[in-house]
Amino acid sequence: MADHNVQLVLAERPSGWVEEHHFRLEHGPVPEPGEGEVLVRNHWLSLDPYMRGRMSDAKSYAEPVALGAVMVGGTAGEVVTSRDPHFKPGDKVVGMLGWQLYGVAPARALQKVDVTHVPLAAYLGPVGMPGVTAWYGLNAICAPKAGETVVVTAASGAVGSVVGQLAKAKGCRAVGVAGGAEKCRYVVEELGFDACVDYKAGNLKADLKAALPNGVDGLFENVGGEIFDTLLTRTNAFGRIALCGMIADYNTTEPYCMKNLRTVLINRLKLEGFIVSEHMDQWPAALRELGGLVASGKLQWRESVALGLEQAPAAFIGMLKGKNFGKQLVKLN
Repeated sequence: MADHNVQLVLAERPSGWVEEHHFRLEHGPVPEPGEGEVLVRNHWLSLDPYMRGRMSDAKSYAEPVALGAVMVGGTAGEVVTSRDPHFKPGDKVVGMLGWQLYGVAPARALQKVDVTHVPLAAYLGPVGMPGVTAWYGLNAICAPKAGETVVVTAASGAVGSVVGQLAKAKGCRAVGVAGGAEKCRYVVEELGFDACVDYKAGNLKADLKAALPNGVDGLFENVGGEIFDTLLTRTNAFGRIALCGMIADYNTTEPYCMKNLRTVLINRLKLEGFIVSEHMDQWPAALRELGGLVASGKLQWRESVALGLEQAPAAFIGMLKGKNFGKQLVKLN
């Protein structure tokens, strides 16, 4: 075990786009676990769009990260010291220990994972929060039936890629929206979607019309902005929309003004926003299904990996700009 901890803390609150100076690298002692707590050496850090909201002190569904505090984030690692009988040194665990090499958490806040058939990093992706987000939003809100059309934005990302594959397994036509020809090829050729629209090609309205001849029955929305607004015009009557994210507006000081919201009324759409951590009762069933699909090779995923904690800010900014391909992780050396 190293003799010191390394952490990235929130140094400033951004207005508009996040920049590297909004974070600060700090060194300190390795924390000591108290009674009922566990010390974990983190090996992987998950970077996710929701973190941008936690950097702001605007009203939201969760408390913001305090200035000078360790940035929030999901982690996967190995138990070093345990003062709880349910964990022992060497156990592989996932938790929310943030942007740091070592973290202490109550035992109840950690989940022991089996890496025999599922890689440790996958518990931060398809068999973790992103996978459960996809599973819940698709099943509980989009509720697709065989033969229907399901559309997912940010289709090559950690959540979107799982949504489309699960929709295909249910007998649906899966259509993705992604940024760039390479991502669209991946979505169709490797993930098995029926079609993918490149929103960067400059012909969004016509391309969506061509890819959706039978309209949209279920929409899993991760992006918001013009893409969401345009997709509303393609929805069928009584369509269902799972509003998971609005990443197009996360870094702007002038949010996009929606023009087609009346479609929600005209088509009698079900539009529901959700936070997956508020549905913990659904996680066991979701993780069982997702873990089985990953272990059997029936669910495909891709990772973008930054090496070293010091690279996390740049990787995070790149993810917010769509530079990542699949799940964005940081390997903590």
